[in-house]
Amino acid sequence: MPARRRRKGMALVAEPARTTTRLVTTRQRVVVVGGGFGGLEAVKALRRLPVDVTLIDRNNYHLFQPLTYQVSTAALSPDDIAEPLRAIFRGDRNVRVLMGEVDQLDLERRLVTLRPGIDGLEEETVPYDTLVVATGSSYSYFGHDEWRPLALEVKTLDSALRVRSRILAAFESAELAEDEDARSRWLTFMVVGAGPTGVEMAGQIAELARDTLPGDFRAIDPSAGRVLLVEAAGRILPAFPEALSERARRALDDLGVTSLAGHTVIDVDPQSVQVRRPDGESERIACRTVVWAAGVEASPLARVLAEASASEVDRAGRVTVEPDLTLPGRPEVLAIGDMARLRGGALPGLAPVARQQGRYAGRLIGDRLAKRPTPPFRYRDRGNLATIGRARAVADLHRLRLTGFPAWAIWLVVHLVYLVGFENRAVVLVRWAYNFFTHGRGGRLITHT
Repeated sequence: MPARRRRKGMALVAEPARTTTRLVTTRQRVVVVGGGFGGLEAVKALRRLPVDVTLIDRNNYHLFQPLTYQVSTAALSPDDIAEPLRAIFRGDRNVRVLMGEVDQLDLERRLVTLRPGIDGLEEETVPYDTLVVATGSSYSYFGHDEWRPLALEVKTLDSALRVRSRILAAFESAELAEDEDARSRWLTFMVVGAGPTGVEMAGQIAELARDTLPGDFRAIDPSAGRVLLVEAAGRILPAFPEALSERARRALDDLGVTSLAGHTVIDVDPQSVQVRRPDGESERIACRTVVWAAGVEASPLARVLAEASASEVDRAGRVTVEPDLTLPGRPEVLAIGDMARLRGGALPGLAPVARQQGRYAGRLIGDRLAKRPTPPFRYRDRGNLATIGRARAVADLHRLRLTGFPAWAIWLVVHLVYLVGFENRAVVLVRWAYNFFTHGRGGRLITHT
């Protein structure tokens, strides 16, 4: 066995039965599961405290999810909106990053079971004194998981790349199609769900077809394509004030997007989508490309936590937590972000909520070390933003409501500020400027077929 090596009160001990090493320490051990907005902010808040932090994520990078739709429409490249977790915490010696999947928790023994993200490696158990779970959510297909391969979502980097390939391949297929009906099916794009992601996605597809691709093809006119935005509620952007929703609808209409508010998807097949209209009648729309942005459900780990702690889950699968974000009867376990709901009412599944909860989790742990009381978590809602296209956006800042270029400029600044990594900010700013002035998109590669 290799000799032990001690550093700052710690020892790396190679275990004969393991192919990896386990960190042994006398300081408090904090395990954070999930490297999204909540988990990232929690670790940032903990890295200056006298604790040893283990961050576990299925990927080796932090993804800026609000911009995945721009990867799927060729406006940005994958590297522009992702940053390696190890690079983020390179200078923090008390932070260890592990790549793997967590699907088992032993709350009695305080152990997390990790399945490494590399084939051939054995499961690892990671002990903790405090556990922060921030595994987020995925889109809900409302009991129709058979639609997933047909109606792709853009919540992950891999899915965004598949959507990009499918959209671009649709134009290529239309160029090859022999008859007008086949071309029409390929050039009809449907986005399901008219929240901010759906609205942004529909606007970007319309701009891609109308501003970027004309001139690239000979047999088809890409700008003749149809973009349909389907929303079950009575209007698009239902979380925004009605006046802003109407302004967004008009802006989409100017881009050539048809908004189908009050329509519900009832069937999806490779050639078409069946929707129920507000009058109760159904209609089948010929369409080969469907993007799903409707509804979310919590990570499966939320239900695991609920069962282990006898807590409740809501219809979206979110585990119920106390006002200090801990599980009932388990003060050493915190659940934050999209996978959790506060007792007494759910918060919106937005990045600012997860970020604020992550910082609160770090503060709570620090206060416990210092034996200080911590007030309950309180979300500070600073408003909602949604972009529709070039110089088109809506901003609900509570006392101030903006549309058009001013809202778009605020949207740009906010997203650049929250994007992780100086290099990413600089590259995205240059790409956005290039796209704005030239109508070009440099990421038009079909990589997932």
